Amino acid sequence: MQRVSRAAVRVDGRTTGRIERGLLAFVGVERGDVENDATYLADKTAELRVFPDEQGRMNRSVVEAGGAVLVVSQFTLAASTRRGLRPSFSRAEDALIAAPLYERFGERLRERGITVASGVFQAHMEVDLVNDGPVTLLLDPPPWRKTP
Repeated sequence: MQRVSRAAVRVDGRTTGRIERGLLAFVGVERGDVENDATYLADKTAELRVFPDEQGRMNRSVVEAGGAVLVVSQFTLAASTRRGLRPSFSRAEDALIAAPLYERFGERLRERGITVASGVFQAHMEVDLVNDGPVTLLLDPPPWRKTP
């Protein structure tokens, strides 16, 4: 996730999503992820205090800052680079399972009243962004999930 001043995503030269101030959420779905994981991470995204308050401290959520979220699927986040020089994507979930979880993430943000823009699942995308800070965070999995 990146806090951005603005961000946009294009597919085949056509802009599919654009936001001004807010968060750019790259969403990777790994084998074993379930709907509750997507909901938890969307709620965490909505509530994470990464925007400055009056004193300049990261103390406001995207909702409190009046921001939006651009959601972009990125299966490469599930890559392993432990062995060799070619990333292994064996931890990435099958697209038929991953697509609804990606959609659930964005849907949950909308349920929370957040403006959401998005890329296109499984498409080759071009992402433009201005990282504000820079602030880039990796969200930890839900507490009920064990990391490998």
